[in-house]
Amino acid sequence: MSLLQCFSMKHGSLAVAVCSLLFCSVLLAAFDGPKFSAGDELSRPADYREWVFVSSGLGMTYNPVSTPNATPRFTNVFVNPSSYRAFMKNGRWPDKTMFVLEVRGSTSEGSINRGGSFQTDVVGVEAAVKDEARYPATKWAYFDFGHGPDAKDRVKALPASASCYACHAANTAVDNTFVQFYPALFDVARRLGTVKSTFAGH
Repeated sequence: MSLLQCFSMKHGSLAVAVCSLLFCSVLLAAFDGPKFSAGDELSRPADYREWVFVSSGLGMTYNPVSTPNATPRFTNVFVNPSSYRAFMKNGRWPDKTMFVLEVRGSTSEGSINRGGSFQTDVVGVEAAVKDEARYPATKWAYFDFGHGPDAKDRVKALPASASCYACHAANTAVDNTFVQFYPALFDVARRLGTVKSTFAGH
């Protein structure tokens, strides 16, 4: 007799409740990734700030700096929880992984602050999704929900000709993702040997 069967005999309805909670947890984990409409549009998750926060950057750009005195922006990166747990186990992103990049303004003036910068309003939301069946040629797709009050709830993937596809393919440390900028995850990838052999910084 298993421990669960023994527990069920002794505690009856309590065991059923425990099993129900476990079942619900599995269902929630299975649906925490990307959701698409019938028109192949990705929905912007309302709860992405409850996902796993992996890192934040300030004033980062992958292009030459043309306006060095511009106010820098914060970029906050979130990933769906089930994919994060999978990565922590094997250093790889499973199919249906979804990243959300939240872009916020910054300021150094406010309240009691006398140095450094803090985040202000959201100015943009972007996403990356791994879906090998939906995007067989690229495996990953990239999305721009727009900016400020004009941000959209659902958008289609950017075309494969967009510069982000080539940039991610050429410069990322692990499976088209900039794990090199997420210190805790980069440590996992190096320990498990999943950093790309072509990545110069590993």
